[in-house]
Parts: sequence; structure tokens; C-alpha cells
Amino acid sequence: MKNHLSFSQHIVIGVMLFALFFGAGNLIFPAALGQYSGDNVWFAIGGFLVTGIGLPLLGILAIGFSGSKSLQDLAGKVHPVYGLIFTSLLYLTIGPLFAAPRTAAVAYEVGIIPLLSSQNSAGGSSLFLFTLLFFGTVLWLSLHPASIVDHVGKILAPAILLLLIVLLSFAVIQPLGSIGDPQGAYAAKPFLTGFLEGYNTMDALASLVFGILVIQTIASMGVKTRQGIVTSTVKSGMIAILFLGIIYVGIAYLGATSTERFGLHETGGPVLSEAASFYFGPFGILMLSILIILACLTTAIGLATACGKYFHSIFPKWSYSVFVYLFALISFVIANFGLAKIITISIPVLMFLYPPAIALIFLALLSGLFRNARLVYAATTAATLIVSVIDGFKTLCDLLEIPYFSWLSSILSFYKEYLPLYEEGLGWLVPAIVAMVLTSAWVRLNKE
Repeated sequence: MKNHLSFSQHIVIGVMLFALFFGAGNLIFPAALGQYSGDNVWFAIGGFLVTGIGLPLLGILAIGFSGSKSLQDLAGKVHPVYGLIFTSLLYLTIGPLFAAPRTAAVAYEVGIIPLLSSQNSAGGSSLFLFTLLFFGTVLWLSLHPASIVDHVGKILAPAILLLLIVLLSFAVIQPLGSIGDPQGAYAAKPFLTGFLEGYNTMDALASLVFGILVIQTIASMGVKTRQGIVTSTVKSGMIAILFLGIIYVGIAYLGATSTERFGLHETGGPVLSEAASFYFGPFGILMLSILIILACLTTAIGLATACGKYFHSIFPKWSYSVFVYLFALISFVIANFGLAKIITISIPVLMFLYPPAIALIFLALLSGLFRNARLVYAATTAATLIVSVIDGFKTLCDLLEIPYFSWLSSILSFYKEYLPLYEEGLGWLVPAIVAMVLTSAWVRLNKE
């Protein structure tokens, strides 16, 4: 038994963690951020990095600090029923409802549309046929796991990373154009807008699942002590987020310099394909298309497998294959709404899920201060949910462009008047901190 790993072992785990986080869908968000933030790109990407790489790192560390065997085990410290519901919602969010359909939509928009004529790409039949083939392949490989998927995934991450580094190097040496003016919320609140945009990566949610894999990998290399596991997790996590941070900053800069030449796009997908075409011609588009499609495919297979295994574990009467068929069908249907609509409809769910996920991460990291007391977990989570549930409904009404319900309007008026940071999308923060501090003090003053 040993207490630490070698530098090369940390590199291996860090690259593995980078590959887990680095979904092709993540590429589109910093590109769109760069386009719309314009001159404020550096403030915006700063906020994006907090939620895009900072929170995922803390999520990984939270699992290590807590000693939990699974996300459900950690969330169950609030209450066993809450642990089941929260974990199920999180798996559905990073699985068949949003993240999995998004992989197909990104693969189509970045990998297929640039190869089609403008006439063919405008219709929905090509998207339908592509997603049918895409999720048919996902279904087949999820039901018949093969080591080739793992090998392809291990090759793809470095290949995409190399291609992106080359592309971003050209963007720095020979910029596409000058940086334009910020648009919309990025003009007034670039940092906070970037912070909320980082929710779209879903990596903080996924980190609560990936954390278990990292800890198991470290333990398999001989580190068994809690301190050793946490230390190795920190070092490996820093390597992963360093790579992610460089990519995010580079793509944001690429997006910021692209508006003069390409104009504003609804999503960031076309920015990458058009930049590849500009710098490398048809060969660049083809290489980017192949890599993105394969990367999205392996990501979708991983999500389908993970979700199938989890729901089979809580509903053992239904076989793993039943869940894989079901999730593939749901993902296929949602993918046909298109990338822009998938991103849009996911926002209310993320506004609801992210605050309790962030609260859970910090509760796990600070659990030693309140002796892991359930009262603190429950009170802090309740205080967070009181706000995040309302934010979810508010965002849903805004997206559907319908009037707020009468009960919702009353609560919103109260929150806007009395809750600090509510207008900035962080109204849950102060109630969560107050609940955590008060209940922690109560626990420490009432030692048994």
C-alpha cells in the first residue's frame, strides 16, 4: 500500500478525467460565448471557467472527501428519498433527456451540415436519418459492449486535442477578424452571464458521477488511504482542468474574432466548422467532421451504458437492455428538435438542478466542520431548493413566452425585493450559506 502516485500516473489519470469531461458538445458553448461577449470576452470566459472547470474539480474532490461509494450515497445524506430522486434526475439530465441527444445534434451540426449542400442541410430529413443511424449504432454497441469503443475513445481525445491546438494556434497567429461589440446580457454582466453559461456544459453534474471512477482508478493503483486518495485526486484533477481551461479560453477567443467574418450564429457549432474551412480548406472540415462524429458517438455510448446500469440497479426487475432501448428511443426523439432547441429546453432544468448540486459539493467538502450531520445537509439543501425550484419555473415561463402564474408572480416579487443576487441568477446562494452556518453552529453547540 502506498500514499502517493508518480507524476506519470497522475498524468494518466488526468488525461482520463479530461477525456471524461471533454464531450464534443462542450466545444460549442465557449465559441458562442466568444461571439456574443465580444470585447468583454475575458470577463465572460472568467465566469465560464468558474462553473465550467472550477465546479467540476470541486465535484471530484467532494466525492473523495466524503468517502461516499456513489452519488446516491452522498445525496442520501440529505435523506434517502432525496438521494434517489436527485441522482435519478441527474442521470436523466446528463443522459437521455439532454446530454445524449445533444451529442447527436452537435455531431450533425458540426460534422454533417458542412458536408451537405445548402439545399439538403435546410430540411429535417437529413437530421432524422442521421440521428436514426447515430442512435442505432449507440444502441447496438451499448447492448454489445466492445473494447474497440474504449480504444477509439482513448485515441479520439488526443486527436481532437491536437487538432484544436493547431486550429487555435492559427486563430492566434492569424485572427479571423477584429473583436466586435458585446451582445445582450454580455454587455452589462459579462462575468455572471458567463458563469451561468457554464451550467450548459453539465460537467459539474457529471463530476459527481465521474468522481467515483477517479477514486476507483487511484485505489486500483495502490493508494488506499483517504489522504492519499484526496491528494492524488487534486493533482490529477488539476491536470484535467488545465487542458480544459486552455481549450475553453482558446475557443472563446476564436469565437470572439469570428463575428466580423462569419456573423453571429445561434449556437457555437458552425464557428468551429467555418474556422476549420477557412484555415485548412475541405480537408480541415473533413477531419473535424470525422473526429467530432466519433467523439460524440463514444460519449453517447458511455452515457447510455452508465444510465442503463444505474436504473437497472434501482429497478432490477427491468433488464439493462430494456433501459438502453428506452433511453436510445428518447434520445433519438429529442435529438430531432435540433441543437438550438435542446440547449434552450435544458436551461430550466439546469437552473433547478445546478444550485442543489453546488450546495451538495460544498457540503461534502465542509462536512468535517459539522460532523457530517444530516440536519446541515437537509437544511442547506431545502434552502437552496426553495429558490432553485422557483427559478426553474420562471425560466420555463420565459422560454415558453407565457405569463407567470399568479402564485409564481407573488414569490418572484418577494425574491426580487429581499433576496440578494436574485436578479443575477444567484438568489439561492445567501439562503444556502445562512442555513449551513446556523445549522452547523447548532450541531457544534449541541455535542452529544
